Amino acid sequence: MCKKVVFMGTPDYATIIFDALIKNDNYNIVALFTQPDKKVGRKQILTPPHIKNYCIQNSIDIPIYQPNTLRNNKDMIDTLKELKPDFIIVAAYGQLLPKEVLDIAVCINLHASILPKYRGASPIQESILNDDKYTGVTAMLMEEGLDSGDILAIQYLKLENSMLVDEVFNKLSIIAAQLTITTLDNYEKINPKKQNDSEVSFCKKIKKDDGLVTLEDAKSLYLKYKAYCYWPGVFLDNNLKLKKLELNEDKSINEEGKILNIDKDYAIIACQKGSIKVFTVQAPSKKAVNITDYLRGKRLTVNDTLI
Repeated sequence: MCKKVVFMGTPDYATIIFDALIKNDNYNIVALFTQPDKKVGRKQILTPPHIKNYCIQNSIDIPIYQPNTLRNNKDMIDTLKELKPDFIIVAAYGQLLPKEVLDIAVCINLHASILPKYRGASPIQESILNDDKYTGVTAMLMEEGLDSGDILAIQYLKLENSMLVDEVFNKLSIIAAQLTITTLDNYEKINPKKQNDSEVSFCKKIKKDDGLVTLEDAKSLYLKYKAYCYWPGVFLDNNLKLKKLELNEDKSINEEGKILNIDKDYAIIACQKGSIKVFTVQAPSKKAVNITDYLRGKRLTVNDTLI
């Protein structure tokens, strides 16, 4: 029998999971809940969330609800009750569900970490910042606490050294989509497991200022770049954005910011510990350019300092 699903999600991570459910004949998505449209860019253009835009572009004809909050929202709670879902699937929705929603149906969250590690808003970036060897997706039953519900299933992903945050997002989205279907298909057979409270850690919502980096430690800078290159990007105290870089090495002791080598496509920049290979930079209010062109324009050469 086809199960009725209400889906709650906002960014592209959620969209890929949503797409897998839409295309599965065993599940009927009866409504989508997502965040309100937001003004974006300098012109403040009102822009729908990724998942809503996907529905519009693909002519997916289901009700879409965008409440500012579900808490103390009687109209939305009544609407959810009238939909009579068997499951409420949540993926990066952006809101905690109040008890009134949790009581309506089985609520399952697809959280992009190996719980109980990295409860909260930025688990993928946190796993990269901490140089973890593995990350993954946890399917969990939702309760009133933050990502604290019983675990239904976990799927792992090995983090290769070259993976940037957007690649990890994409891979985890695909894993989450597969895990959602597997979890729903086998839900009646699954024995939920309590999370180990002694292993809990939390991660915060990322802010623009988190992209500020120093040239103290090359490895730390590189990890920040891998985690934040999609947003907010990484930038020095003078607001020079480091748009594309690699870790050159992490052992040497140097004068911070010293230009060690300039090649056709990159420059080696010293950190107090280690060095980075920088390919592209962007000065404030300027277009991104090759680092060698930037250095030439600034009349900087080997043994000069970038900062």
